[in-house]
Amino acid sequence: MDNIVCIEGPVEDIDGKMMLRIPLNVGGEQLKKYVVSISTVDEQYLNIEIKPWLAEKLNIKVGSFVYVDNKEGKFTITRSERNDGI
Repeated sequence: MDNIVCIEGPVEDIDGKMMLRIPLNVGGEQLKKYVVSISTVDEQYLNIEIKPWLAEKLNIKVGSFVYVDNKEGKFTITRSERNDGI
């Protein structure tokens, strides 16, 4: 069974795209198999593009915080409560 990874981090603007950058050594390595079709990997990060439709659904924008996890054997992005009141 895979280790459960749950990470909170900001949505960033990278080259005009909304991106999550998850350090490989802080869970990105474990998460990358779940996001092969929507991600790229560089030397230090798992990079996941957030499409506009998903950003709208989650009510997030650049600077918002999200949680990502691999619970139940799938990759999930959810809006962080940290954004409430911002």
